[in-house]
Amino acid sequence: MVQFIVPAKSSPDADGCVLSITPQSAGWDYVGFEVFKLAEGESLRRETGGQEVCLVLLSGKADVATSAGSWSGIGKRMSVFEKIPPYAVYVPSGDRYEVTALTELELAVCLAPGQAGHEARLIAPEHVAVEQRGSGSMERLVQHILPESEPADSLLVVEVFTPGGNWSSYPPHKHDRDFLPEESLLEETYYYHTNPASGFAIQRVYTDDRSLDETLAVRDGEAVLVPRGYHPVAAPPGYDVYYLNVMAGPTRTWKIYNDPDHEWLVSPQAVPR
Repeated sequence: MVQFIVPAKSSPDADGCVLSITPQSAGWDYVGFEVFKLAEGESLRRETGGQEVCLVLLSGKADVATSAGSWSGIGKRMSVFEKIPPYAVYVPSGDRYEVTALTELELAVCLAPGQAGHEARLIAPEHVAVEQRGSGSMERLVQHILPESEPADSLLVVEVFTPGGNWSSYPPHKHDRDFLPEESLLEETYYYHTNPASGFAIQRVYTDDRSLDETLAVRDGEAVLVPRGYHPVAAPPGYDVYYLNVMAGPTRTWKIYNDPDHEWLVSPQAVPR
């Protein structure tokens, strides 16, 4: 049975990890995801092996080094809810990285299969495309950290801010079929923060035949696995919701399929009779 919510550990382990998802633990093939909380002066060192990595500085400042280069003093926001684009570093497979915290640091490590086809590089805030998506109670802020227009082998990484009372990943959509050009197969993780931290988000994960139909209350610092199905998110009034999405699959493209029952929300000609 799939455990859809992955909680944070009560305290960091020896290397600062507070949350870990692997393809083995998730029961899928592509996406891995970890969160580390490092105190000032602490370091994380890893070999990438057969995986490419996108290091996202969720909050705090750090020095980051790979075999191909180093970047000192990166990081700008001290909270994700400052809503400014983050600093990130792309690291290919067959490489290594070292992250040294210059302040308290929350670091997301996004992983997927790599082919060592790209150079390590800094993704600075000015390289992150910012989009206001939707309207009314479906409006949210989207920041594209590693979109398909930028080089990588498998990874797609994006973060979303949903104001209290609004919906996102909405209308409900899915990407669980390798059926291009109509739809791509992408596994996905959602990593959440809420503001205030005492809040929660609601996420539903369901399929057309309802063989999967889960409605989840997700707390600050938890992650949700989306192996298949539609997966809308609601932010309760009074609580802004942040999530970081990591996606990967056999083809690196984001082609979604909207739930036909709710297609009318974006296609007026589809209004139900």
